[in-house]
Amino acid sequence: MPLQPFHLAIPVHDLTSCRAFYRDVVGCAEGRSSDHWVDFDFYGHQLVIHVDEHMKVKENSSNPVDGHDVPIPHFGVVLKLEDWEALAERLRTEKMKFIIEPYIRFKGEVGEQATMFFLDPSGNALEFKAFKDLSQLFAK
Repeated sequence: MPLQPFHLAIPVHDLTSCRAFYRDVVGCAEGRSSDHWVDFDFYGHQLVIHVDEHMKVKENSSNPVDGHDVPIPHFGVVLKLEDWEALAERLRTEKMKFIIEPYIRFKGEVGEQATMFFLDPSGNALEFKAFKDLSQLFAK
């Protein structure tokens, strides 16, 4: 069954900085907006950032995965490998401070994947990943 687009709404403490981050750094096209929210085309999915004036930038918890501390909670998207590589290069050029630098996780194992983690300006953790073989997405 082909994957369907999802909708995700997240809180942000500063609409202006997060709007610029998702549009200019992550490369998402902007859709509808108001003074309190902005829609983005998040690689074919709908991401909506909603301003929460009471939100404070927070420290994320983490769980160990493949020798790295993976932030929780986090969200993201699975990209084609060439798109993931282009995004990783763009983020390096932007001097992104990665939580987990772009690398290949589970190398040589079931579920081998390219992954990277970083924060938006409100402290929301994002993961972008890619597979050479997409059939590995749910492999055990």
